[in-house]
Amino acid sequence: MLTSATNSPIDDVEFLARSEHRVTALAALARRPQSRADLRAMTGVSRSTIGRTLRAFEERCWITRAGRHYEATQLGAFVAAGMQELLDRFETEQTLRDVWECLPDDADGFSIEMVTDAVVTVAAADDPYRPVNRFTSLLRETDRFRVVGFDVALLEPCRDELCERIVAGMPAEIITSPTVAAYIRSTDPEQFAAALENGNLTVRLRDDLPSYGVGIFDDRIAISGTDPASGTVQAVIDTDDPAAREWAESTYESYRRTVPTLSLETPVS
Repeated sequence: MLTSATNSPIDDVEFLARSEHRVTALAALARRPQSRADLRAMTGVSRSTIGRTLRAFEERCWITRAGRHYEATQLGAFVAAGMQELLDRFETEQTLRDVWECLPDDADGFSIEMVTDAVVTVAAADDPYRPVNRFTSLLRETDRFRVVGFDVALLEPCRDELCERIVAGMPAEIITSPTVAAYIRSTDPEQFAAALENGNLTVRLRDDLPSYGVGIFDDRIAISGTDPASGTVQAVIDTDDPAAREWAESTYESYRRTVPTLSLETPVS
């Protein structure tokens, strides 16, 4: 029997969200018919609780009953899909909340949708090198590498991995500041010279770099950010999202245009 909608949309959202088993049950009923026993086994709630939930669903016209089984109506399936989308959004927001300041600004053409399925690696007190190690693993899996901005690749142990890969034949291009280039060359001049002499490394110098780093690998792109106070790597966010890659390629090319290339003889300071 159809009933008039007496609840506000917020009331119905609260009804679903207040108990996790309701979201689980409605999603299951949207997939295929379920019995009460099926729903109890799936949610772990009591017989009386699942009974009250099903009656509330029926009052809202979200489900119908055929014998011992229930299934979602089109309305119920619509609500279930919307609730799942909302939960997915909040899950993404919680994942990115602590690293959001590391990410590009909207003005740069970046959007949160580009990283909804990203791998987010955040430094922890007991494992401060987690982002650096994640970046190193991405380097090991690529045959070509490009980066602009804050350069995780120039930090240990990434730097050693990068130089070894370049000497072994991997082409790489780095857009960094003269100050960073000078520091890296001074810390290990032989390793830096070997990478440049190999012919596979191109270093372009530019002062006006983004506050974050953009690394481009064969199959993924990575955005890296630092703690402004300490300069340590706070997070690496990597994804194979096509829109994110298009943004990364465009960002990289916008910084690459008309910048000088570093050679062995180029003085840097």
